Amino acid sequence: MKLIAALTLGVIVAGCEQAYAQSTYYPTTAAPEVITLAAGHGPLAAANGLTLYTFDNDSAGTSNCYDGCATNWPPYLAEAGAAAPGEGFTTVQRRDGTQQWAKNGAPLYFWIGDSAPGETNGDGVGGVWHTAH
Repeated sequence: MKLIAALTLGVIVAGCEQAYAQSTYYPTTAAPEVITLAAGHGPLAAANGLTLYTFDNDSAGTSNCYDGCATNWPPYLAEAGAAAPGEGFTTVQRRDGTQQWAKNGAPLYFWIGDSAPGETNGDGVGGVWHTAH
């Protein structure tokens, strides 16, 4: 009986995680914008207000976050030919040919653990993820 209860709980949790992943909106068409906090220096965020992050294991102009990594850290994709919204913004080409926004050469990502504007739950994860500024 305990085994059945444990398996049922596992299926429910897995289903909830999948539903959560599909419910968060990661835009691909809007250019990045800065959220200004009270101190005047906020993290870089997408137009939907979700915080953007950089990955220490990337090299300048190259994303190294794919497969499982990209599931948890969705790349901030740009439409082909999108104009840079300001100084320091560029796009980098991913292995699949899509374009990803970058700031000062660092590819930008969302964190699946952020669900509301202004959250920075991904900052410091694994010692290699940082809020973008």
